[in-house]
Amino acid sequence: MVVAESEKSLRYIAGIIKQKGREILNQYTITPPQFVALQWLLENGDMTIGELSNKMFLACSTTTDLIDRMEKSELVVRVKDENDRRVVRIHLLDEGARIIEEVIQKRQNYLAQVLSTFSTEEVSSLEKLLSKLHQEMKTE
Repeated sequence: MVVAESEKSLRYIAGIIKQKGREILNQYTITPPQFVALQWLLENGDMTIGELSNKMFLACSTTTDLIDRMEKSELVVRVKDENDRRVVRIHLLDEGARIIEEVIQKRQNYLAQVLSTFSTEEVSSLEKLLSKLHQEMKTE
């Protein structure tokens, strides 16, 4: 019963965060899939279309279309790999990084506002438990 309630709570929380994230994104010219792609590039650095496709669980053709649109908006650029000229990597440009950092900051501000009624100890405990849960899920 506790597991079922925890799963339900996590599902609801994820849904609310996703919805709030979409509301924030409406203030920008990027779509939710572009946000996810830009976030992966910010966190992992330059990636090939294949690597990005795998991270996003998308077909390479879909990711290519996504990159084409982001390149036109000057959020990313395709660059040849220095070690292997046959390999093309997607590089995050300053404008793409700026948008992602701004959106993430607004999401964090929202969460800080929600957590403002929690004590410092509660916030710390929540972070530790969520981090532990994430670690367990990553190793499976």
